[in-house]
Amino acid sequence: MQHIICYSPEKGSVSLLLEAWVKSMKPERNDWLAVLKELDRLNHPMYFEVAELSLLADSFEANVRDYTKIIHGYAKQNRLKEAESVFLSMKSRGFTCDQVTLTALVHMYSKAGNLKLAEDTFEVMRLLGVPLDKRSFGSMITAYVRAGKLGQGEALLKEMEEQEIYAGREVYKALLRAYSMIGDSKGAQRVFDTLQLGGVIPDATICGLLMNAYIIAGELNETCITFENMRRVGIEPNDKCVIMLLTAYETENKLSKALDILMDLEGDGVVLGREASELLARWFKRLGVVGEVELVLRDYASNLVH
Repeated sequence: MQHIICYSPEKGSVSLLLEAWVKSMKPERNDWLAVLKELDRLNHPMYFEVAELSLLADSFEANVRDYTKIIHGYAKQNRLKEAESVFLSMKSRGFTCDQVTLTALVHMYSKAGNLKLAEDTFEVMRLLGVPLDKRSFGSMITAYVRAGKLGQGEALLKEMEEQEIYAGREVYKALLRAYSMIGDSKGAQRVFDTLQLGGVIPDATICGLLMNAYIIAGELNETCITFENMRRVGIEPNDKCVIMLLTAYETENKLSKALDILMDLEGDGVVLGREASELLARWFKRLGVVGEVELVLRDYASNLVH
């Protein structure tokens, strides 16, 4: 193993080195896996070459998962041609591609921005005749989100629900974030409701995405209601949530209401962050209340010390 790990091009080809190793050591599958694990751990530049050569060795006893791992590794590095080459080799050697392998390909095409190939691969998965799992659905939903096809992503979520399958937290967040960034408050609210039905418990980040959708849409009252609801159920707001609340109140010139909320937050032990403090200071300054500006900035500096 040491010779393989310490290999350098000056010592000859990798394939010859492996042939010599196989001939002298007669490795079994576990020996191959130990070498690959160490190369992977070291992020060794020779990892993929050794991994692909191992697939050809009888003693390695390659299976579909071995091919999938290499495909996934190439996909993470955006090496599409290499991943597709391994996939074609797998099929040419008589291995049947399964849902796990195809899901890795959907992820790869999605990350590369090739929605058409992601969709084609997803349809091949459907034709396998095996019920799709949440990872397979999630990979395609993520592809639609990246392509800006939010309605199609949401349609897949509904299809999952009908089959009593629920997406992972990050999939819901990705769709919610996409609706939030374009100010589609109705879409954001639908996903917010759906993720809770799927067993995802909202946190400050998720609530903040919903608030942001309302802010961009100009629905300031709904922004405030969302903030109040999260506090009612015991979710501690982060600074971004406080900033959006202050933005809504400043837009509507509701200084008194903003100060009431800030006093309540202080009573609950919530400390204003830098951006929220600066926003409040600018608001006071615009109103000509210079003394309060200094007080806010002094309180923020004091909080940093403590």
